[in-house]
Formats: sequence, C-alpha cells, structure tokens
Amino acid sequence: MNSFSALADPTRFSIVEMLAASGQLPVRDIGKHFSISPPAISQHLKVLKEARLVRMEVRAQQRLYSLDHRGISEIEDWISKMKCMWEGRFDALDALLKKEMQKAAKKAKLKK
Repeated sequence: MNSFSALADPTRFSIVEMLAASGQLPVRDIGKHFSISPPAISQHLKVLKEARLVRMEVRAQQRLYSLDHRGISEIEDWISKMKCMWEGRFDALDALLKKEMQKAAKKAKLKK
C-alpha cells in the first residue's frame, strides 16, 4: 500500500498526527484515543508500517511506535515535485497574461 492510500483512512491519518506530536507512543496509548478494538488499532498500525509511515520498536513487553522518516520523506519529495510543477505552470500563465496585457495596452494606445 502506498503512503497516500494509507493516509486516506481518518484513523490512520490521526495516528500519524498523534505520533508526529508525541514522538513515540506505545500501542496501548495510541488505542486510548479511539473507540475501536485493540486488534483494529493493530491492523491500522500494520498498514502504516507496510507503507513505511511508522516504525515499531519492541522494548520489553511494549511495542513502541514512531514515525518512519523514510516514508514521510517520500511524501515530502512528491509534494515538492508537484509544487515545482505547479509553480512552473503558474509562472508560464503569469508570463502569458503579462504578454496579453501588453498587447491590450498597445491596442488601447493605437485607438486614442
């Protein structure tokens, strides 16, 4: 599953936001914020882990979850590419509009 598909689910999106704010949380603490069963939370965490958005560390009897910066970086890279593409399109549109405004200004001067 890709990162965007994993984040499309509101519960998983909330888990990622929670981990971004907290740094690292045990699965028990993550589950306290939702009205779904522990197995459902585990399934959501599994999907996030497969999408490389979270990582899990076993410490004694606890499973601690935190963000996986590899997956977050992939999203950031994609967003940067999209932003560059759109900025290029807006720059081209801006240049075209300026050109058209100059043409219109010349026509207006000729009519006077």
